[in-house]
Formats: sequence, structure tokens, C-alpha cells
Amino acid sequence: MTIFGHDHVFGQFAAATTGARLHHAWLFAGPKGVGKATSARELAKELLVKAVDPDVVDVDAHPMAKLLNSGAHSDFKLLKRMPKDDKSTEPVRNITIAQIRALINAMSTKPAMSARRVVIIDSIDDLERNAANALLKVLEEPPAGTIFLLVSHAPSRLLPTIKSRCRRIDFDPLSDEDMATALAQLIPDSDAEERRELVALGHGAPGKALALAKLDLASLSAALSSIAATGDPDNGERVKIAKMFAGKAAQPRFEAFMAQIPPFIAQQAREASPERVATVIEQWDKAQILARSAVGQSFDPQSAVFAILGHVAALAPRAGAAKA
Repeated sequence: MTIFGHDHVFGQFAAATTGARLHHAWLFAGPKGVGKATSARELAKELLVKAVDPDVVDVDAHPMAKLLNSGAHSDFKLLKRMPKDDKSTEPVRNITIAQIRALINAMSTKPAMSARRVVIIDSIDDLERNAANALLKVLEEPPAGTIFLLVSHAPSRLLPTIKSRCRRIDFDPLSDEDMATALAQLIPDSDAEERRELVALGHGAPGKALALAKLDLASLSAALSSIAATGDPDNGERVKIAKMFAGKAAQPRFEAFMAQIPPFIAQQAREASPERVATVIEQWDKAQILARSAVGQSFDPQSAVFAILGHVAALAPRAGAAKA
């Protein structure tokens, strides 16, 4: 798989692997969806393949890579939140202490296929407190040959003692050019116009753009721009959009759409004339509060969507004439 926009990550690893000893813990920090976990998996593959075949040319074609891709490589561990139950794909809230204990137990023996083992935790932000403390003990006295790749969307919230054990690499949002190239690979059946919309909505995060593509939120981008420009004086567009969020099945789309409105308004603030900036910022503040409350307190989706679009309508010149 090609990774776009993060050449510095692989460069740092390439430089580190030429030294006498590769540091045992790496913190991949940056916004959600920019490619931290994908990069970690590609690096894990390279580390494990080169542990048995240092001169390999095509890592992806190597038998060890195929084992990892199939989930059968005994020296690769991936920790993430578990599903709530056998019938659900929705994960539990945290990575538990039981999962960390199971990992520690698995690391009590030497790696089976080479002198190296790789552990990815995606994300370390999800560890419950006891799990974080248990992991800290492992990071302080790491098993021989074990490399930890720790994904974090909010590194400021991590225990300082965990951060101090890691070498940190920051992942920045991708450029529009890299975003477009990544999306062309991820969703080859999409057309250029859809990808342009997703680049704008993704804010430098291909994972976020891909999730939005599955929810078909890009199709609403033109409607948002229209409401912001005209104020939707007869409420017609707001009513039409709100109806799209009826029913329980629309909940994931509702949550994603609500999260998209504050960034949309923030972009309008960056493009607003000086005399309009204060008005736009006021609407951004109100939309952000509403978006957070609507999802957290289980507001009626249609009513919440109609209300938040009122803040978009208020961006229009002479928006006071529109019903917000």
C-alpha cells in the first residue's frame, strides 16, 4: 500500500534502523484519520519482514507480510477496542486492563519467527486508567526485541510518564494534492467532483474523508454553500435536508453531519470580510455547542439538523430576514 504525505515518518524509521538499536516505543501523534494507524501497520510489516530477510526488495510479496496481512503472524499484536458483543460491530468505550494483561502474558515468551515482535495500540488514548498504568510498566522494562507503535489522536491527554518513554513522530494533515491522490486510490470508483468535495470535507485526513464518502455527506456540501449564501429564506432547503436524517439507521450519518457543520462555518470565517468575521464566529460558537449537545444528549436528529442549519443560514448577508 502507498502512504501519501508522510515520507518523514518512514525516513525517520529508516535512519533509526541503521543504528545499533531501534528505540522500543514510538508515539504516532496527530489528528484522527491522517494515516497514523495505516503507517504503523506498514512499518510493522517492514520491521517484521526485514527481521528475517534484511535484504528483501519487495516487502509486500514476502511470506511474512502475507502472514501479517492474514492475521496469522504470531509476532504481530494489534490492540484496539473490542466489540460490545458477538452480534455488534460497535466497540466498547476503552481498551481494558484484561487486554493489556493478555498482551503481557503473550510477551512472556520470545518472538517465534525472528528476534523481533511488533505491537500496535490503536489508539493509546482509549486505554482505561489501570490499563495505561500496566502498559507503563512494560514500556519501562520492555521485552527484548519488542517494538511498540502507539497511535494517539490526543497526545496531550496521555500520562507524561508514557510519553517520556516514547520517541514521538507528529503526523500533519495532508495537502489537498496528497488528499486527492490518496482518495483516488481508496475509492477508485468515485469521480473527480466527488473527490474534490471529499478533499474539502476531510480537512487533510483521508480516513475522515473515506468515512464521509460511505455516509454520502459530500452530496450535501453544495446545499450548505447555498444556505450560507442565500439564508434559505423559506426554510425549504433546511426542511429537505432535515428529512434525510429520519430513522435509527441514519444515526451515524447524523453524528457525522453535525460534526461537519462547525468546520464548515470556521472556513466561512476565514473567507469572510473583516466586518463579517464577528458574526460568523458567533454562529460557529453556537453551532459547536449545539453539535456537541445534540449527539451527547440524544436530541431528535431532524430537529437538531434543522436548528444547526439555522446557524449556517445566519451567515448569509442580511440573514436577519431568514428564519433561524
